[in-house]
Parts: sequence; C-alpha cells; structure tokens
Amino acid sequence: CVCAYSHPVGSLFLLSILSHIIYQEKDPLFWNTWAQHTLKNALTLQKLNQNTAKNLILFLGDGMGIPTVTAARILKGQLSGQSGEETQLEMDKFPFVALSKTYNTNAQVADSAGTATAYLCGVKANEGTVGVSAAAVRSQCNTTQGNEVTSILKWAKEAGKSVGIVTTTRVNHATPSAAYAHCVDRDWFSDGEMPAEAVQAGCKDIARQLFENIPNIDVIMGGGRKYMFPKNQSDVEYPGDKKHFGTRKDGRNLVEEWTNRMKNKKAQYVWNKRELLSVNPNNVDYILGLFEPGDLPYNLERNTETDPSLTEMVEVAIKILRKNPRGFYLLVEGGRIDHGHHEGKAKQALHEAVEMDRAIGRAGLITSIYDTMTVVTADHSHMFNFGGYTPRGNTIFGLAPMLSDVDQKPFTAILYGNGPGFKVINGLRENVSTLDYQGTNYQAQSAVPLRMETHGGEDVAVFAKGPMAHLLHGVHEQNYIPHVMAYAACIGQNRDHCMSSGGASSLSPALPSLAALLTLTRLLC
Repeated sequence: CVCAYSHPVGSLFLLSILSHIIYQEKDPLFWNTWAQHTLKNALTLQKLNQNTAKNLILFLGDGMGIPTVTAARILKGQLSGQSGEETQLEMDKFPFVALSKTYNTNAQVADSAGTATAYLCGVKANEGTVGVSAAAVRSQCNTTQGNEVTSILKWAKEAGKSVGIVTTTRVNHATPSAAYAHCVDRDWFSDGEMPAEAVQAGCKDIARQLFENIPNIDVIMGGGRKYMFPKNQSDVEYPGDKKHFGTRKDGRNLVEEWTNRMKNKKAQYVWNKRELLSVNPNNVDYILGLFEPGDLPYNLERNTETDPSLTEMVEVAIKILRKNPRGFYLLVEGGRIDHGHHEGKAKQALHEAVEMDRAIGRAGLITSIYDTMTVVTADHSHMFNFGGYTPRGNTIFGLAPMLSDVDQKPFTAILYGNGPGFKVINGLRENVSTLDYQGTNYQAQSAVPLRMETHGGEDVAVFAKGPMAHLLHGVHEQNYIPHVMAYAACIGQNRDHCMSSGGASSLSPALPSLAALLTLTRLLC
C-alpha cells in the first residue's frame, strides 16, 4: 500500500487539507448538535407550502447522476479551501428529494431526447425523438403528424405566463427542443441536417420550430447560431472559420425574421456577454441570445470577457420574466455536464455542475420560495464514479491511496465504466502517475474502450422547493415531474383543484404575510 502522503500531489497539500478537518468533529457533541439542528429544521416542514406557484423553474443537469452530484459537492468545497465532503450544494438545501426512473419507452438506458419529452411533456417517449409520443418512430417523418405532445412551457404560455429557455448547449439541442418542437429526430437541427425526403414530406427542422411553434417565447439563450443562418453565411464572431458558417439550405435568416417580427415589441437580439449584460431588464420583454455557432464553451475554457456564464444568463432571464404579473416558467439546462462525461473529461463535467449549482443559488436570491417552485434534476446518469478508499480531503481529481494489487500501478479515484480513457501500453494499463491526471482535459481511465463514454441507467435525483414541492417524493417515473409542476401552478390539465365551488382559489395565494416573514426571519437567524 502506498501512503497517501507520498502521492505526487505532495504531502504539504494533504497535510494542509487534513489540518482543516475541524477539531470539533472528534467530539460527539458536534455531531449531535448538528443533527438536532437539522431535525428542528425538518420539523418545520410539517406545515406544507400549499401556495399556488406563480413561477416555475426547472434546472436540468444533463447527465448529472448522483455520483456527479456528490463529486461536484466535494469540488465546490475544495474550490473554497475546504475538505469538501461536508459542503452543501445549493440543491442540497432543497427540502424535498425524490428519485426519477429515466428509461425511455424503447431503451433501458435513456438518451436526452426521450427523457426531455418525459420531464417537459409528461409523456415517456422513444430515444432520439422530441415532443412526440412513443407512437412516433425515430427518423421516420411520416410518423410525426398526430403523435405530437405539448410541453409545460406551452401550457404556461397559454396560461398567460412568460416563458424562457436558457442552456449552455445549442438552443435546438435535445433538452431545450422538447419544450417547443415535435421532431422524430433530435439531430435535425436545421434543414441542412435533414434528409431531402423528410424536408419534401413536410417535416420541419428544430431551429425553425423554435420560432414557429410557440409564438413569442420571451427568453431564448444559448448556442446554435449557425443553424439560424443561410448556408455558407459567415459567422459574426468567427467570420473566417467555415465550420461555423450557416447551415440552412432554405436560405432563411431566422434571426433577421425574429428581429423584424418583434420590431414593435421591446425585443433585443444579443450575441456576446457585453451585449447581454448591457440589457436593462426593465426595458426588454423579449430577448434572443445566441452566443456561439454551436454549444457554449466549457466554463473552464470560457472567455470571461465575451462569453456569459450560465449564472449570468439565468439572472438576466429571471429579471425579464418576473415582470409578468401572472408569473413565468423557465427551463435552465446545464448541458455540458453531459459533454464532459462523454469525453471522459471529469474535470470539465464537474466544473459545469458547480457552475449550474451557482446559477441555482443566484435564482434563489432573486425569487421567493413562497411563490416559486424550483426543481433540480437530471435526464440520465453516466458511467462515472469515484472511490478507492480515498482519505478525507483527498482532491476529487487525485489518486487513490493505494496501488492496484493486480498490476501494481496507481489509479485515480475517478474512473469511468467505459469511454475514451482506456489506454494500454505494451499490453499493460497506462501508469497514470506519469500523466497530468489533474489537468483540465485529462481523460480518466475506463474499463471498456469507447470513443465516447455512454449514459448510465440508474435513477437520478429530483430536488424540489417552493409551493407543492412535497409532491416530489419517493420513486417516480420521470414523466411525473411536469404534472406536479403544472399542478402547483394551476396550468395544463390540472386546474380543477384550483377553484373552490365558490369560484375562489382553493390553493393559497403566495402573499408575504407577517407570519411568513417572521418564519423566514427565524430560519435565517
């Protein structure tokens, strides 16, 4: 066994971390007091928040399985100089937690399209399809018509609420597209990616549906600029790079069409951070922000001068949407958690998860639990995990405190079940101690070689707070989520309970009563 202090990370690092393990932890009184405080807080939850949810926010961590949540928690703590394990993520503070069963109707291990249809439209579907029922067959255009299903974003818009989509991927990627599109193939980003026969048969690409299906989505932010412009039109940010040129074969300029259509409204198109942060939310009702030709860069590689963070986008979105007296629905996707895992780059994935948690915290500061239901979940997991009997405070990207008792080589705590990190040199596993295993783009070792790591099939967590959040409990099918959120907000098909026989709302309006304010004061103190 190799002592942890002999690792290349250096004994000074580990000793400094271990010195931060609070002396109080050795005293049973520390743990008993903490548990009793937690118990008192739990007892306050016996009085359920049954207000009507004026606002609904869904944070979707794409690929954020439970091991990713735990590892992101440790990383968040270590980034602030703590041991990490005892840290709380913002989502950890939510009072109600459930498990979601993620399988698609035709897949045991799901993809992001079929799952998005479940948690946005309330209906489980086939992998690779968005906004259509399981009667639709992937890539078969003629199975679209008659099998469309609508989303909670549309239910909210029809109820008079403002609605928004914020993502770190393309705005026409799998997750956001299920909020507005009905498409039998998640990869039909523009007509340039569609087979000619599908276009001729009348199927619409996803980018086009973003602007045509649900009129006037109030907030749209993310990447995917190239799918909005005519083929071979150069990009505003990368004019000389052909891979970023427009892709549309129909010659349409969807951004120009949107701008012209919205010219008599308080609408603004932005394509960089400076333009976004110069927006005065009080003077803008509609915003279209397309910050990259494709996906947004990983947060670790983001140009902080030109590229907005997820937190910055979310803050602007909420400040625009909350002006509506009827409230809003906002879908926020931390979409590149998934991409980091697929590439075997755990450091990228976990920093994406920490950034999404930061956005969750910011949203909490500018909304109220009395009238805003917030749900945090994932669409599916990944073949990511960490272990190896690592000591307290071990850097999450570090080595396990032992050598393999088979090949006598060190190994990192983080490993993948499959993926691009599988490497054999002279018939033997690569020696990770010769590599920069804490590097930004290090690909963690995997058991099975694949060009791209795969999703995992286990249940994912659902965190909930705000009105009717207690309905998210136990183990549920993934398509249950939008039904609960719609029930809380009295939209969609669940509205009968909202009106009593006398015509008054049977759910309590979220008024900041003196009692509620006193309760909040006690909790904060």
